[in-house]
Amino acid sequence: MKFIKIIALCFLIISCSTTELVENWKNPDIDVYYPNKVLLVGMTSNLQARQKFEMQLKDEYESRGVEAIMSFGFFETSFTTEKKTEEELKALENNLINDGFDTILFTKVIGVQDKIAYRKDYDGYDSTHRRFREDYLKYQDAFYNPEYYEEYTIYKTETSMYCICPTKERELIWKGYIDITDPESINETVNDYVRLVVVVLEEQQLIQPVTVENIINEEAIK
Repeated sequence: MKFIKIIALCFLIISCSTTELVENWKNPDIDVYYPNKVLLVGMTSNLQARQKFEMQLKDEYESRGVEAIMSFGFFETSFTTEKKTEEELKALENNLINDGFDTILFTKVIGVQDKIAYRKDYDGYDSTHRRFREDYLKYQDAFYNPEYYEEYTIYKTETSMYCICPTKERELIWKGYIDITDPESINETVNDYVRLVVVVLEEQQLIQPVTVENIINEEAIK
């Protein structure tokens, strides 16, 4: 039932969106997990997209009373564009724990697919194709008319939540695979992606829903 609710909620979001939740997994040993201090990491060489993405996630966490730090400002600019050794990453985790972090939310692109979609009923012929000439006339435009099909790109992405709590095993809590189809605007794509991630994390009880009390507290701080 919970899976059905997630799909229903995500459908409402992606109906007019470029993003789609393909699959997600939650650690079966964890029912509820609400972090106290989160490091947000978007692995991309596009600095504008990275900054906006991490900023919007930061806003979402802070509106729920969770301290969230962007890797964009926390690390040097080259952090996500230069290779790191296992020793360097282990030292990083230890430093984060010493600084009070208990969670890392890590997002990256894991693949790109170029697709071709053929237009349906392009010329209005009956789709039953009862005769050879009807079938041929309908599909000959695949060779002669560039408007018969359209090309688009799908970016395969993955967002993972890791626990780096000092008193627990450092383990994967949640992972979601999200497709981004033919993005045209960084703003719209980031908005859609963040909304989708937040909805799923709320449903999986990995981030608290925004409450009136949270909003009042945030306004009081400002």
